[in-house]
Amino acid sequence: MKKVLNKHAGILPLEIKKLNGYENENFLVTTATNKIVFKTYLFSKEIYIQNKAESEALEFLNQNQQEQIPKPISFLDGSYVKVIMLHGVNKVCRILSYIEGEFWGENIALPAFFTSLGVFLANMDKRLISFENGDIKSKVHEWDIQHLNLNRKYLADINDHHKRSVAHYFFNQFDDKVVPAASSLRKSVIHNDANEWNVLFDKNKVSGVIDFGDISYSFLINEVATAMVYACYDKQNGLENAIPVLKGYHSVFPINEVELGLLYYLMAAKLCISVCKAANSKKTNPKNKYAQVSEKYAWNMLFYLLSISPTEAENKFRKATEHKTFTPPTIKEGVLTRNKHISNALSLSYKDPVYMESAAFQYMYDVNGNSFLDAYNNIPHVGHCHPKVVRAGQKQMAKLNTNTRYMYDLLPQYAEKLLSKFPKKLNRVFFVNSGSAASDLAIRMAKKHTGQKNIMVMQHGYHGNTQLGIEISDYKFSNKTGPGQHKDIFRVEIPDTYRGRYKKTEDKPGVSYAKDIVEQLKNIKDKVGTFICEPIIGCGGQIPLPEGYLKIVYEAIRTQGGVCISDEVQTGFGRLGDWFWGYEMQEVVPDMVILGKPMGNGHPIGAVVCSESIANSFSNGLEFFSSFGGNPVSCAIGLAVLEVIEDENLQQRAKETGAYYKTLFLNLQEKYNCIGDVRGAGLFLGIEMVSPNGEADANLAQHIKNELRARFILISTDGPFDNVIKTKPPLIFNKKDAFKVVEEFERSINSFSRL
Repeated sequence: MKKVLNKHAGILPLEIKKLNGYENENFLVTTATNKIVFKTYLFSKEIYIQNKAESEALEFLNQNQQEQIPKPISFLDGSYVKVIMLHGVNKVCRILSYIEGEFWGENIALPAFFTSLGVFLANMDKRLISFENGDIKSKVHEWDIQHLNLNRKYLADINDHHKRSVAHYFFNQFDDKVVPAASSLRKSVIHNDANEWNVLFDKNKVSGVIDFGDISYSFLINEVATAMVYACYDKQNGLENAIPVLKGYHSVFPINEVELGLLYYLMAAKLCISVCKAANSKKTNPKNKYAQVSEKYAWNMLFYLLSISPTEAENKFRKATEHKTFTPPTIKEGVLTRNKHISNALSLSYKDPVYMESAAFQYMYDVNGNSFLDAYNNIPHVGHCHPKVVRAGQKQMAKLNTNTRYMYDLLPQYAEKLLSKFPKKLNRVFFVNSGSAASDLAIRMAKKHTGQKNIMVMQHGYHGNTQLGIEISDYKFSNKTGPGQHKDIFRVEIPDTYRGRYKKTEDKPGVSYAKDIVEQLKNIKDKVGTFICEPIIGCGGQIPLPEGYLKIVYEAIRTQGGVCISDEVQTGFGRLGDWFWGYEMQEVVPDMVILGKPMGNGHPIGAVVCSESIANSFSNGLEFFSSFGGNPVSCAIGLAVLEVIEDENLQQRAKETGAYYKTLFLNLQEKYNCIGDVRGAGLFLGIEMVSPNGEADANLAQHIKNELRARFILISTDGPFDNVIKTKPPLIFNKKDAFKVVEEFERSINSFSRL
């Protein structure tokens, strides 16, 4: 190396020290008079051209010595970029002046530093905006945010499936928000890499910027987005350090509203590039630790961005740049608009309704920019707007959507995948559009198969909104405004081991409740052809069926020639953790299973799964046809949901997080006698609130629900007395989320005691 520098540059090195580099080798060279940086790259024509262009940019910037920028140093032949043989390999080589100073990454920076960073970059960009270079303009590389999608191929290298999904989500957001607006964004040559190891620090101000290797002709706002990411990604204070960067830049080089509106997504895009490149580096060059050093911080920042609303972020950016923040419609205005055409029969949740705008994974965002932790909605089973599910629906919708009277592969593919989750006995599926439609169809099929019209249902049970669904739902027909109990419907007592006749402290309360049903069957004139029940009675207050209950009941019903239906609309698809289906915890196999809600992650899908004999009975009559049941789009979405459950190991996550979540509530119960019972399994829990004398306390439950809503946590109530807090979050809910809910739950209890 010494001979090479002497021969080609007339430099006599006293010391040569290798520096960190991402894809190239850099050396700090000390001579008798100064220090220089010798940069080498594996030769390619493209690399050679890029280095020449970068040298031209550095020459241009060094015409004005207001800031410290590396200066190109020529070789003996007058060139700034030269191809030299090093260790038998052609390398593209350059020499730059060495800028003395400490790195930002080696110091504790105060807000003034971040403001100076913004000012420094703005001044540099104001000069560069007049710099023209065709080679930089034509440069396309993976670290340039505008070319985010060049990194899409690296998503597969992210081993953690949930992290991959989060990155995938932000890729999709970039496509939806940034790409359509790209033509309206200002472009210029920018440094594009103002990170903590490229920015020099002196007395809490920026004293220089080095490493122009990522120089690009890109969106001007990408300079700001990149610097803001590096200002805050390794901190625990959210956007606190990023805001001064934005303020400083804007004070010198004003940022417009379109750019501000995309800044959140551009920051996320830069972080996605970082995690994708790190994942690829671990796979292809695991020894290069430099390429992976910031990966942990980048992921932390991505998850932080996910937890805040894009509107909240934009309003922060607008406030920092003295642009008007958004003024959304008020709740009152929204309700008035809604009620112009929508019946009051469609109620709103919470005393203070939530005006939603968007959602992602376990978060929902309202029009005011508030981010809500969703501990309530079990329909977005694998997470709101999960990118794999969204993409499956979009892709299939753009290709084909029709009905089951035509042949297409997705119908049998999805049916096979879904049925693989069931025992061999349950080997036929009928697709519909909702759990309600599935309940309706299941009862029709059961009546056809058994020839019996009598149906046994559970007290407080709920099975849908169709006419037949209401007839079999005690929750509806026994309501004071309900239609009343049909003569063919026979209700059984809910096996509540907290408030009921048989307590959980007694020996085998489930057996006792079941024996009562056996006696009840003896007093019914005609045979019962159908028994339908949820494994955990949701509207009854999240009441799990006690151990041994269904074995006796199912046997009694089947003895009469009846069929047993398990309503898994709320409990299925791994939500209960230890069991994929709720009936499994009772160690029984039903004759029919009803599916809905989580099946399509928000897309309307439902199904009836049954035995071949029941399916054959139903086929000997009127043709069954559903215009939309089993259509290709629904099948693609349903398949994607099952794949996400497997890929992200969400059943195990429900088990582990659910056990932790329940333990937190049980610990809270020991502190507060207003918590009468904690029950459920996995991520399907009920917490019963009671008064000092043990009676149902609906007022406290309502207070907690609304207080949590005020604390930006979504949860709800149920049960015959509306005193049971129910929580059934998306399965990507984690232990940190669980801790936050219970922490705020306790604060809500304490705030009630102070009223």
